[in-house]
Amino acid sequence: MEPRKRGRRLSRCTAAAAVAAALAVTTTPALADFTPSTGDAEPAVATIEGAGPNEVVGPLAASATSYPFGAANHQAVPEDLSKVGYVEEEFLVSGDANVYTWPAPGPAVVRTPDAPYTTRVLVRRPAKDQHFSGNVVVEMLNPSNLFDLNIGWAMAHEQMTANGDAWVGITAKPIAVDALKNFDPERYASLAWDNPLPTDDPANCRTVAADSSRTTENGLVWDIYTQVGQWLRGDDASNPLTYGDEASHVEHAYGWGYSQTGGYLVNYINGIHPRVVEEFGKPVYDAYTVAVAGGAFAGAYPMNQCESAPPVGDPRRAFHDVGVPVMRIMSQSDYLRGIGARRADSDEVGDQYRHYEMAGAGHATPDELYYSAAPEDILRAGRDVPPQQCDQGPRSRFPSDIFFNAALQNLDLWVREGIAPPHADPILVAGGQPVLDEFGNVQGGLRSPFLDVPTSTWHGTATGASFCFIAGWEEPFDQAELDRLYRNHGQYVRAVGESVRSLERDRFLTSYDAQQLRRAAAGQDVP
Repeated sequence: MEPRKRGRRLSRCTAAAAVAAALAVTTTPALADFTPSTGDAEPAVATIEGAGPNEVVGPLAASATSYPFGAANHQAVPEDLSKVGYVEEEFLVSGDANVYTWPAPGPAVVRTPDAPYTTRVLVRRPAKDQHFSGNVVVEMLNPSNLFDLNIGWAMAHEQMTANGDAWVGITAKPIAVDALKNFDPERYASLAWDNPLPTDDPANCRTVAADSSRTTENGLVWDIYTQVGQWLRGDDASNPLTYGDEASHVEHAYGWGYSQTGGYLVNYINGIHPRVVEEFGKPVYDAYTVAVAGGAFAGAYPMNQCESAPPVGDPRRAFHDVGVPVMRIMSQSDYLRGIGARRADSDEVGDQYRHYEMAGAGHATPDELYYSAAPEDILRAGRDVPPQQCDQGPRSRFPSDIFFNAALQNLDLWVREGIAPPHADPILVAGGQPVLDEFGNVQGGLRSPFLDVPTSTWHGTATGASFCFIAGWEEPFDQAELDRLYRNHGQYVRAVGESVRSLERDRFLTSYDAQQLRRAAAGQDVP
């Protein structure tokens, strides 16, 4: 089956060829009319009492010359959020974060207390409080390309906007702060992730990772993530989710991470979450989605930049008895390396868990670039523009968002109503290799018409520059094969309809994705 074009996605697909070129050379996409605020007025500065950050500055003004890095109307494919009733705001959040060590399974231990920080927070929310669902999805922005990627928004914004959820992205690593300062030195001048240990302190290790520095500390992220969540759930007037009232409208906060920041969530869930519960009597986050991170693939990270990540097979990489629901979702690009993360699903109170593997889906997707900063802004940030092309062709266009939309919907039902999500078998493996069908597609895993009513072979890995090894690629069937499989267009459409109907019934597809998949099939020239 061909990937579908739908509603708000239509403009993105129509522009796909232009965007692919834009990601190779510098272009200037047209700006949407919407900006969250304009003018030269000084942003509000709020001092916060109690749990959470110490100070919040914002929302920052946005104009044609100064705007958030990765702003919706400055993405590779610009979005006008006002068309879906949303606004975007950017804040600078400051506080004091502990640096932790994690020498053994169990809660992390304070290594260096109270290190000052300032980071930035990007908020997308319904403009009107009556349209807000009460859910906020909080994401540590992925820094694997050395700048912020808005991957959570890319993968599940259709479910968020359909449901009225807010999305919050947090700059989560000093290397991404450097990119922000390159991009707009004035706007981001106050950002700081300084290492609390001077370089002549023996505890400030002499060797750090290539994307790190001895003068900054990656390990500030854990308390930052807690404090931003507390701010969003708190009643301070600086919190945009109070909607001008005296109390936060947030009912549930969901933690979300992808790849590197999915691995960060492993550390957070197992090492920091229990500390938060012990200190405050309840968690900040009511459930977690750990995306494309597990086992030997981004399965955990150093708790501070001077110590190693927990080794493969260590219990700190596994989830048991977290106390809130956890979903781990792997892709076809990473499930084999992450196979050690597999465990049985559970509906037991305190150990609610689902493990999913997305058959056909790539890890590094076109969407993560479409929905993040435009190429010229990436270059302005002093970073290379990630390639869309690999040796075998474009990055796989398999629409993994259909799985993330359904997962977020099911996670919310689990938390709010106690309705357990469906179970899915993992991708079939024998002798350490995937079990393939007659078309070369994997068997098992989360299913879709793209594999069950196929028109292509979907590969999870490619060769080439940058992250091509996890980008995947599509190998379309030739006309003879299509003619052999489908005697006419009607047969093909009916087969897709049956697949979609079954998946929607079992809650593996949202109703809107199901509808659009049917429409897409009807519009395809198959066979």
